[in-house]
Amino acid sequence: MHEARIGVMGGSGLYQIEGLTDVKEVNLDTPFGKPSDTLVLGTLQGVRIAFLPRHGRGHRILPSEVPSRANIYAMKSLGIEMIIAVSAVGSLKEDFRPQDVVIPDQLIDRTQGRPSTFFGNGLVAHVGFAEPFCPNLRKVLYRAAQQAGVTAHHGATWVVMEGPQFSTRAECSLHRSWGAGLIGMTALPEAKLAREAEICYASLACVTDYDCWRDDCATVSTEMILENLQKNVENAKHIIRTALSHLPDRRDCQCASALQDAIATAPDHIPSDLKIKLAPIIGKYVK
Repeated sequence: MHEARIGVMGGSGLYQIEGLTDVKEVNLDTPFGKPSDTLVLGTLQGVRIAFLPRHGRGHRILPSEVPSRANIYAMKSLGIEMIIAVSAVGSLKEDFRPQDVVIPDQLIDRTQGRPSTFFGNGLVAHVGFAEPFCPNLRKVLYRAAQQAGVTAHHGATWVVMEGPQFSTRAECSLHRSWGAGLIGMTALPEAKLAREAEICYASLACVTDYDCWRDDCATVSTEMILENLQKNVENAKHIIRTALSHLPDRRDCQCASALQDAIATAPDHIPSDLKIKLAPIIGKYVK
């Protein structure tokens, strides 16, 4: 099924995108359960996209509860080749100010117990993840942010924590000592699963606060985040609209062939039911 080429994963505050035409809502079920919400397909700037609010409409799903495998599987089933993921994050650096947008290039995983692979149960695969975000899509988003007049930063390491509680001061100091620039709760396992599904993935990390490391600022709170959220959401929508006209016609990045040499299990040892279950992901390599 090729319903759309671009997926947009909406983060906190981003539950819909205005201006879509030829709109169609799709309710999918997957082998990994239902996605976070109904997927909304439509045309924006002449490009067919699929939009999915990560936390569900009304923001009812905790970061730890996001059904990431179902979300990525559903997008792959629709023919999605690239995902623009929007997330609210805290800043660990002075230069990353609230209402700025950061296009991160690295991740540190501090989540706990979130299913982070499509594989197992008789199928072993190890994809490369040295560069967790698609470099080509990152460049497109940064250029679009500049054209949109948004204060943007190209490159940062994002620590993904479990939550839903915010960081302690000790954790914040530790993360800063690592050289990390952002703290958030949602880029993983999304980015890992997107790579396994050979989908290009890049994030618009929208800064809402300085976490709890600055003595001259109030510690992060939900109220503080919500105050900056609306501006961030409008910036993200503007960047997405601008980016759509700059996307390449064909992909020449390694994301598009991440599974080519990654499957370790001999084809005749892969259970037949698993071949059917994962057909949208492994079908071009395993028959």
